[in-house]
Amino acid sequence: MSQVNINSVIDYLKSLQDQICQALEHADGSGTFVEDNWQREAGGGGRTRVLTNGLVIEQGGVNFSYVSGDKLPPSATAHRPELAGRTWQACGVSLVIHPKNPYIPTSHANVRFFIAEKEGEEPVWWFGGGFDLTPFYPFDEDVKHWHQVAHDLTAPFGDNVYSEHKKWCDDYFFLKHRNETRGVGGLFFDDLNEWGFDKSFDYIKAVGEGYIDAYVPIMNKRKDTEFGERQRQFQLYRRGRYVEFNLVFDRGTLFGLQSGGRTESILMSMPPLARWEYNYQADAGSEEAKLLDYLTPQDWLK
Repeated sequence: MSQVNINSVIDYLKSLQDQICQALEHADGSGTFVEDNWQREAGGGGRTRVLTNGLVIEQGGVNFSYVSGDKLPPSATAHRPELAGRTWQACGVSLVIHPKNPYIPTSHANVRFFIAEKEGEEPVWWFGGGFDLTPFYPFDEDVKHWHQVAHDLTAPFGDNVYSEHKKWCDDYFFLKHRNETRGVGGLFFDDLNEWGFDKSFDYIKAVGEGYIDAYVPIMNKRKDTEFGERQRQFQLYRRGRYVEFNLVFDRGTLFGLQSGGRTESILMSMPPLARWEYNYQADAGSEEAKLLDYLTPQDWLK
């Protein structure tokens, strides 16, 4: 059985944060990530990096965090009651990119590791993560590219991994009160430990680095597409759905706030601007109306 080593995960996640920030800065062509180092009084800390008002990225954050504690918050023990009474450590890289141009989708990615220990017992540990895409004006070729990268990076880990983790993503990023998915999905997984430490660790490496291959080509392809105030207002309206999901359903947001994490870093995922409109209805046959056709789970690789 492979040795569980959180320090190797921490070292890798820091290098992944560097790699993703460099790739996004290059794609933006102007903006740079500003780093904010922070410490958590109860244990741990992190590096929050935020890029604002770039040429392409209106606001984006790429966070590394490592936190620890003696007692888990209710949101964690409700999900996994066997964790009660254990000390715990958690580390991860989480990012959200909100582009200026409405024709570039918002994107999210996360890879993380968790371990809980108790003297005299085997540690409880797992990996989790994934990436998902939230377009406002979707292009079939972009959605297919995103899912093709997801499919190809999962292939070495098993024939059914893509379909299982795609379905998990579709189910997780679903706004029940709106009866629609947050976007066109991607990959999502949690509680991953059945492969053993080394293979599970290799998988989050593939997912973390695969995000760059999946997203940067879409940014480059759409960043010069012309748009006007109509497209901008629709983008801001749809960003409201992103806020609704993160504040109502997202387990990571809940865990971070309940475990005493740094609020500014946790809520970095919020868009810089968003709006709500009562009973909005897109004009029939419009570009805006077409989005709803994409907000239901489907096979994007057909």
